[in-house]
Amino acid sequence: MRRTRVRGATTVLTAALALAAASSCAPGPAASSPVPATSPAPVVLPPTSGAFDYQLGGGYDEMEGGTAIDVVVRDATADPLPGAYNVCYVNGFQTQPGEDELWAEHEDLLLHDADGELVVDPDWPDELVLDPSSEDQRTGILEVLGPVVEGCADAGFDAVELDNLDTWTRFDAIDEAGAHALARAYVDLAHGSGLAVAQKNAAEITQVAHDDLGFDLAVTEECAAWSECAAYTDVYGDHVLQIEYPDALDEAGLTFDDVCALDDRAPLTILRDRDLVAAGEDGYVYEAC
Repeated sequence: MRRTRVRGATTVLTAALALAAASSCAPGPAASSPVPATSPAPVVLPPTSGAFDYQLGGGYDEMEGGTAIDVVVRDATADPLPGAYNVCYVNGFQTQPGEDELWAEHEDLLLHDADGELVVDPDWPDELVLDPSSEDQRTGILEVLGPVVEGCADAGFDAVELDNLDTWTRFDAIDEAGAHALARAYVDLAHGSGLAVAQKNAAEITQVAHDDLGFDLAVTEECAAWSECAAYTDVYGDHVLQIEYPDALDEAGLTFDDVCALDDRAPLTILRDRDLVAAGEDGYVYEAC
């Protein structure tokens, strides 16, 4: 179960409303005086060289052979790796496996079909789809997942990766504007907590995600297999973390050597097994360009 501390978007909103109310009630000239804004510290972006690893299936502190890890993505339930740049994985637009009890209390925030049944992601049948189509929906989602994002910062992560940004492209009932508004709310919350924010996939909106929604870097899976790496590197430059999987490369008729030879690939590009198992476990695959 992910952490669900009772803090988050509602606290930020309440503070903002209180400040606005106080300013509007102030007498005389002071009411029109500008109130200095408190800006969060600039976020830190990951290094663009060194050893990168994607450890959602299990954490380990060094590569096979003893190589130190410089950049790592781990789940929000895991501890960050000391000495590395740590990206915290949060499923921002769907539920995570094992969270049924949590979301049973918030079914109104989940997408339902025309028959009133909960919509399940066909590719990940243990994940339900969040519905960010209205302001009330987005506020409710942030009340649940905002504390998870803040928990990443409290734990010592440097950035957060928000998965399934592209649900609006896969489910017709999800409003694109609503999905973008939720993404922007996540970004603002993360930046306020000192975290950089990674766009996850959704190659078709990289420019919008960066320029309008405020994402700082990207995490992309299978961009070489889908011939879309330039969509990320043209926008985010070297601040792209790229993961490829053997089965997808086979289907695309590519080898990992082919990937490493691409002009538009990310500097930190790796090959991992589809299940992302920990080093030393059966099926573990890891290569880096």
